[in-house]
Amino acid sequence: MTKSRLEAFSDGVLAIIITIMVLELKIPHESTIEALASLLPVFISYIMSFVFIGIYWGNHHHLMHTVHHVNGKIIWANMGLLFFLSLIPFTTGWMGENHFDKLPVAVYGVNLLLSGVTFYILQQVIKYSNPQNSKLESAFKKLQIKGIISLVIYSISIPFAFYKPLISACLFVVISIMWVIPDKNIERALKDEKV
Repeated sequence: MTKSRLEAFSDGVLAIIITIMVLELKIPHESTIEALASLLPVFISYIMSFVFIGIYWGNHHHLMHTVHHVNGKIIWANMGLLFFLSLIPFTTGWMGENHFDKLPVAVYGVNLLLSGVTFYILQQVIKYSNPQNSKLESAFKKLQIKGIISLVIYSISIPFAFYKPLISACLFVVISIMWVIPDKNIERALKDEKV
């Protein structure tokens, strides 16, 4: 399989995930502010998940630039990531419809944790599938540290959801801020490799 085919498939899956999420936003049957305001938790959960999917898409795109040859390990690591990301519309909808109640927030946190774990696995598989390059190795190490910090925060957010779901939601936002700008170290390492 070529790298471009893997990227095109992944892009398609992520586009479908976003489409499914937006279709879950139900139109109010009344033309009042109150009817619109009742959808606020659903809309907030949609925004959070849209940002997360966007972050994964951007970072996946940058990560794929490091791939020289797609092998079976990369394909299956990528499929694992796409599987857990494909569950986000369900956990997003459940959390929003239940106004950020404890169990839905905890399940959303588990979904984000498992998505983070599979992204971390994909990073590691790609790292070990690449020819050795000290600058790229350094970039992967920085990405790995950020990934581990994210997994720790996700793990903390899950038990918090049963006591203070708002704290969990704030922790989700902290992680999204950490990842919203794709890591430039990989881009720099790849530019140096071409020189």
